[in-house]
Amino acid sequence: MTNDIYNALKIVGVTFLFSAIIMPLMRKIAFHIGAVDVPSTAEGHRHIHKKTTAKFGAVGIYIGFLFGYMLFGTESIQMNSILIGSFLVILMGIIDDLNPVKAKYRFLVHIAAASVIVFYGGITLNNITALGYSFDFGIWAYPITIFFIVACTDIIDLIDGLDGLSGGICSIFYLTIAIIGFSQGRAGSLVMILALIMLGSTLGFLLHNFYPAKIFAGDCVTFSGFIISVITLLEFKGPALISFFVPISILGIPILDTLFAIIRRLLKGQPPFQADKKHIHHQLLGMNFSQRTTVLIIYAINILFATASILFTLKDHRIGQIMYIIIFIIVVWFVLHTSIISDKTPKQTEIIKEKIGIKKKKKKATSK
Repeated sequence: MTNDIYNALKIVGVTFLFSAIIMPLMRKIAFHIGAVDVPSTAEGHRHIHKKTTAKFGAVGIYIGFLFGYMLFGTESIQMNSILIGSFLVILMGIIDDLNPVKAKYRFLVHIAAASVIVFYGGITLNNITALGYSFDFGIWAYPITIFFIVACTDIIDLIDGLDGLSGGICSIFYLTIAIIGFSQGRAGSLVMILALIMLGSTLGFLLHNFYPAKIFAGDCVTFSGFIISVITLLEFKGPALISFFVPISILGIPILDTLFAIIRRLLKGQPPFQADKKHIHHQLLGMNFSQRTTVLIIYAINILFATASILFTLKDHRIGQIMYIIIFIIVVWFVLHTSIISDKTPKQTEIIKEKIGIKKKKKKATSK
């Protein structure tokens, strides 16, 4: 056990140092080739910042991931599929950072990357048992798994709206998976190696991305979502629904944020994936929290999800269930007291707009 902990700390430490060291280089490269995020208050721009910022942070995470794999990984068909799929995702992200690409083209590339995992790597979600009933997906296992991978790939991109937000949420996910894996005696498994490498690489990025950020993840942040989807599928060890629910629940915040966004836009007759400024972090900003405090609050809620998952998996189910109930109450309160789904708080909406730099246009005086 002691040796396992030492090896884990070594993997995280080495990849953290490597990622942290190369981030300034990523920043210089991004500025050199024009992969930068320019401040804008136009509709569709979700980042809240006042100066031009380099984007290639997630490229640095990807390079850290490759470095970690070369040192600590083991070759296999599954790992080869992960390398090929992640390359497609990161390549699409780089192109999108340089010159925005239509969503349908990103979607097609993400489907291609997911297909590599499914058909070449043989990683699929085949069946689930719930409430005493077993559901065998059969031939539908392939499209269901592809859909799941694509959804996870894009879900992290949707939450990436504040300095340190996506990096912190991903780090909490990797750490939680690592804790569960250690406790179950799976120290050398592919899931553990991936989680530890990604934890170190992401923390190295977070060192430069936490408020005030020197570098953003950019559209390549989809790489993190892609790896999270693969880890979740690999972590799914049995057909019981709960074994699939546990890793998913760690992503409670981005999943809820995406769900609320889709409902909100459909109620308004808007496309479900149209960008807006009413995500969870915008709502917290509207409560007069600072950017730093908002991110820390979201970290705390996500840690609640993670802790509930750990307790539910490793300890008494009742404690985990109680924590899930507490989280559910918090979520219901949040929905009822914010405009996360509907515009019930116009004053708060104005605060959000002021914080992200959208000022009310003054009406022109008319002469009688």
